[in-house]
Amino acid sequence: MPSYRRIYVYILLCSDGTYYTGVTNNIDPRLAEHEYGIDKDSYTFKRRPVDLQFCEAFDAAWKAIEFEKKIKKWSRGKKKALIEENWDKLKELSVCRNKTHYLRDGSGEGKIV
Repeated sequence: MPSYRRIYVYILLCSDGTYYTGVTNNIDPRLAEHEYGIDKDSYTFKRRPVDLQFCEAFDAAWKAIEFEKKIKKWSRGKKKALIEENWDKLKELSVCRNKTHYLRDGSGEGKIV
């Protein structure tokens, strides 16, 4: 029988106010590594102490990795909305506002807005 392991995506608030997003299969030891500064080359080493702001468990590693990659591309505002579970704000911040954004009008014809 295969062993069941959860994979976690997490966001830390660093002492300089930045967010760090990571993925791990063992959340408590990973958080301790960040807090104790095990790796002097890591992003969080000079930004301690860190504070866990968000953590979500996944059943499949590929889903967790995909979500982590997505979050890493997000703005600070989107990360904050996720942390605060402010779904309306997250949706608002997710709307594409560039000039080439392609929308469909009611006729099925595409238009650039």
